Amino acid sequence: MIERLFLRLDGDPSHGPETTVPADTLRAFQVGKQLGAHVSQILLYRETFVGDAEVAERVLPDGAVRLVIHLGDSTLAGPASERQGSVALGAATAPVLLRWRRSSMHSVSVALRPGAASALLGVPAWELQGRAVPLDALWGGAFAELRERMAGQRDDQARIALLRAALEQRLVRSTRPANPCAAQAAMLMAESAGRLRPRDVAQAFGMGERRLQQIFRAEVGMSPKAWSRLARLHACLRVLRGAPVAPPWAALAADGGFYDQAHLANEFRALCGLSPNEFLQRGASLSSKT
Repeated sequence: MIERLFLRLDGDPSHGPETTVPADTLRAFQVGKQLGAHVSQILLYRETFVGDAEVAERVLPDGAVRLVIHLGDSTLAGPASERQGSVALGAATAPVLLRWRRSSMHSVSVALRPGAASALLGVPAWELQGRAVPLDALWGGAFAELRERMAGQRDDQARIALLRAALEQRLVRSTRPANPCAAQAAMLMAESAGRLRPRDVAQAFGMGERRLQQIFRAEVGMSPKAWSRLARLHACLRVLRGAPVAPPWAALAADGGFYDQAHLANEFRALCGLSPNEFLQRGASLSSKT
């Protein structure tokens, strides 16, 4: 089995340097001004797997709700009950392990900003948490029509233009406008690298902590505490990007707002499915092979 990693942090153009998915299979497209407040990334993925080798791809969590639209035939390895078509992936704090075999992948991934899920999908973000919900269940026949029209376009640029127009129309017609407080609070917590307590964030916006929890559940799809955990991990991963060798983990834990080295290690295992050293070793070895 071939194993590889996928990671994207806010600000990465298409993926982070830890990613070991072949770079030529990924292409980022401009989101556009009208979608910029709701969509953080539109990424096209095209790859063909040959032979009998099975590919396992570990996608590390970034807290975003995603739309994944498959434009061609693709096959997930494993039982039929685990196979999924075009879906909305809810926000999660655990890695997703995808397994591919003998398939040709042609898909588009749309990462939504915090607070945008309800406006674009028509349901509270908490209903998607940790789930993969078929897009035709959320958009009805409109999605089947969109997918068919995208598949029939002459090139990927035209397909993405069609997708952007469809998303813009959904925003215009949405009966669940995005709550700007959710995006602002999420940004504040991310900029503090998870150091700000939910209570302090709530006070900054003139509300009670319980109200902040309600907004996060409805608009982000996870609790403020869970979002803080991801923000702290992401800040740690950014530090590791600048470290040529394994850093002193105890010092990194103290600087990153973890209780101690054990806390850092436990968070890596819970959020990445890997220990800190495994993350560094796997990323380095797979990167050289790729």
